[in-house]
Amino acid sequence: MTNAWMLAPVIVPLLGAAVYLLAGWRSATRWVSAGSSALVLAAAITTAATTSASGPRTALAGLIRVDALSAFMLIVIGAVALLATAATPAYLLAEIDAGRATVRTAARHSVLVQVFLAAMALAVLAANLGVLWVAVEATTIVTAFLVGQRRTRPAIEAAWKYVVICSTGIALALLGTFLLNFAAQHAPGAPGLDLAALTRSAHDLDPGVTRLAVVLLVVGFGTKAGLAPLHAWLPDAHSQAPAPVSALMSGVLLSVAFYAILRVKVIADAALGTGFTRAVLIVMALASLAVAASLLLAQRDYKRMLAYSSIEHLGLVALGAAVGSPLALAAALLHVLGHGLAKSVLFLSAGRILQTTGTSHIDGVRGLAARQPVLAGCLGFGVLALIGLPPFSLFASEFGIARAGFAAGLGWVTAAALILVLVIAAALIGHTSRMLLGAPPDGPGAATAIRPLPITVAVVLVSGLLVCAAVGIAAGPLTSLLHTAATTVTGAP
Repeated sequence: MTNAWMLAPVIVPLLGAAVYLLAGWRSATRWVSAGSSALVLAAAITTAATTSASGPRTALAGLIRVDALSAFMLIVIGAVALLATAATPAYLLAEIDAGRATVRTAARHSVLVQVFLAAMALAVLAANLGVLWVAVEATTIVTAFLVGQRRTRPAIEAAWKYVVICSTGIALALLGTFLLNFAAQHAPGAPGLDLAALTRSAHDLDPGVTRLAVVLLVVGFGTKAGLAPLHAWLPDAHSQAPAPVSALMSGVLLSVAFYAILRVKVIADAALGTGFTRAVLIVMALASLAVAASLLLAQRDYKRMLAYSSIEHLGLVALGAAVGSPLALAAALLHVLGHGLAKSVLFLSAGRILQTTGTSHIDGVRGLAARQPVLAGCLGFGVLALIGLPPFSLFASEFGIARAGFAAGLGWVTAAALILVLVIAAALIGHTSRMLLGAPPDGPGAATAIRPLPITVAVVLVSGLLVCAAVGIAAGPLTSLLHTAATTVTGAP
């Protein structure tokens, strides 16, 4: 029974994909995707409880392994997926009514989303670095079709840009995997690519080969996580993808890619000491924050605004990982969850605004608070959560990362990061306030902006914000899981 719960996050979405392949997208199957996500979340919670009580577990002859870190990531996947898929039926119906999609498009969308969820779950469950790489590469293939779903010229260009840049990053990660395997084959016991065995044998790995492998792996997986310098795919892909897909990509795919970096970090710290990976991550973190801050100041598209914000928050997660203390790592993991919840709410809200107004330009949306108070409230509170105001969990996680950074002697790095975060917060508040306040525009969308918000979407948006706030007020059972997961990343057994 325990193995069944471990494998459910992969098997259940694949069964959901099979349902859509066989039955299509219709009223009887419309909520299969949301039901699948709910089961994934239930399986993740059960697996986390079991892991906390009895320690790591393996399945499928050791190919699958669950510890506190992977269990926590499964919860993030399930929570964000439930929000995104619960809002999907209303989104797809609106697209079909507007003539931008068909029932066949909706079925293909649902199949790809289910396979996407299965690939991400496999990535965090993989006990082998090679299997982890394959799962991350699978997410690239699947999401490329989702990014280009509308088949407009900007969407197709974004999909190709996504494929080219992420494939370059994944190729670097593959080369790093080969080098790490080479080092492992020449170490006593030949641990291969098994993550646990590599951690145990890390002190026997050749330092030169391992150093090069770690750089390639961090930069490669960092590309998929949206970290500078190979971040350029992210704004285009997130702005052109359907809103539920943008929520999944920003809310959880980036975090899954960073999960791979954390697994590499455990091995690198044991083999090379903590200083080497720390330096690489600090450079990528500050570069990502600087890029996000500079491009957000003059941003004119609200979906791209949210995409650049994702670069910022993954930069903060990278900073927490660079600090490397248990407090910093626990805060970084909490940040992953809070960011996933808040960003899902914001991308789903942005998708509804785009469907309602017909424009993604910030200047084309005015007076949203007067015309759509619930939608405007969710957008406004989502931005407040995103910039780290209490009681939302991002406040606690950013405070934890900053506190750990100063305690670890990285005062100048932490101070520079906080200054950039303040610049980004000012830009987000400025852009969002222009959308929420003022008189309605005279241009596109002025006549259609009063369409009501579907009750299912309203429930999803409000629920996401409430959970984000609840986690910020009291993490509850997550506290123990976060502590254990952070301990796992530090290399402790």
